[in-house]
Amino acid sequence: MKIKFCGAAREVTGSCHLLTLENGYTILLDCGLYQGHAENMADFNATWLFDPKMIDCLILSHAHIDHAGRIPKLVKDGFKGTIHATHATRSLASIMLMDSAMIQEREVAYQQKRAQKNRAYDDKPYEEPIYTREDVQRTMELFHSYPYDKWFNISPGVQVMFRDAGHILGSASVSLLVKEDNKTTRLGFSGDVGRPNRPILRDPQAMPEADYVICESTYGDKEHESAPQETGHLVDIIRETCLEKRGKLLIPAFSVGRTQEIVYILNQLANEDLLPRIPVYIDSPLAINATDIFSSHPECFDDELTEYIIDDENPFGFNGLHYIRKTEDSKKLNQSDEACIIIASSGMANAGRIKHHLYHGVDDPSNTVLIVGYAAPDTPAGRLRDGAEELKLFGDWKPVKARVEIMDSFSAHADRLELLEFLKNQRNSAKKVFLVHGDPEAQDAFKGMLSKYGFVGVHAPELGEEITL
Repeated sequence: MKIKFCGAAREVTGSCHLLTLENGYTILLDCGLYQGHAENMADFNATWLFDPKMIDCLILSHAHIDHAGRIPKLVKDGFKGTIHATHATRSLASIMLMDSAMIQEREVAYQQKRAQKNRAYDDKPYEEPIYTREDVQRTMELFHSYPYDKWFNISPGVQVMFRDAGHILGSASVSLLVKEDNKTTRLGFSGDVGRPNRPILRDPQAMPEADYVICESTYGDKEHESAPQETGHLVDIIRETCLEKRGKLLIPAFSVGRTQEIVYILNQLANEDLLPRIPVYIDSPLAINATDIFSSHPECFDDELTEYIIDDENPFGFNGLHYIRKTEDSKKLNQSDEACIIIASSGMANAGRIKHHLYHGVDDPSNTVLIVGYAAPDTPAGRLRDGAEELKLFGDWKPVKARVEIMDSFSAHADRLELLEFLKNQRNSAKKVFLVHGDPEAQDAFKGMLSKYGFVGVHAPELGEEITL
């Protein structure tokens, strides 16, 4: 068996790993979009390190775009196999991939229109979207979905099981049993590992013991803020920005997972009369649709939310909360000077409505931009994390005068200690641990930590590297 690392290798985003069995059967683990603008990754989303027509099946860990976002292009370029996922992942993928296609189509149209009006506009022009809504429709026809904790066959001699990874709704680790030449090889792929004791979702479940483990390492060098500190910190930011400065609190947040968690926490604060009486806008049609899907998958809820619903049947709604669907209403938020909270996607601020809100608000010292999770260094949110004094948005340079706050405690990714806890049952079984989905600094630090705790064969592969297991 061979494994080739075709994405999220020494990078965070673009998850994609190719397994080739001895009989030639090919399995793709994830097929995500690269979300960033690094020069060495400029052609990643448009090209492949394999032939899509030759892939037999795809196993999807979860619906986030950096793990699922290139699947429609895979189908567009000739993939006709089966896509295996959990029930909730299939539900979310249907809206997230369609939203991704619509964003691409609109971005292309917007850039072309702006370039025609402004000769000095020098953002990279795109001649066509990576894929269209029609490609997404064909993609969804290939999905087969499964529950957690049940083995199923994808090919003679190959069994798969999903375990709850606690990252977003439907997220899963992937365990494979591969029988070749009277030998069984156990392989585990973490997908993205969530955090224990977080609201809404159940805690991450450990994978069965494996011979080879592929594990994410996004926060392999960090530990997150604790929950009590997190809530108090959030309230302080809201009061200072919206009550004292009468400004806007702009929160770039992924539409699935991060937005629902923030809304749920704000709901709890409102019920406890701790949330200042200011309007809160969820400016994302995708987030609205995703919230509806959350309500239809209670099998993913933790005990806390299940009990909370007894007293509050709508944990994603409270007085003062407004869901914005229409583009016209989104534009009105930029024209208004009312103090408010605006939560909009994307979390890295490299696309979607939050990019427009930053364009109109990042140069106002009364505003605050709150970064609530990982953002690639070369995205607008990543540059704000790194202390940028100006941002290039829609071809214009905007001075950063707004206050920038960072709260990684809202991250849906496990920190280094939580990752270690997730992996601890693999210490005696794993012959090799491959670290993916992480920046080099985080991976190198986590590699040292794992080695200290007795793991052997820890390796952070390069993009395109192929290893025989």
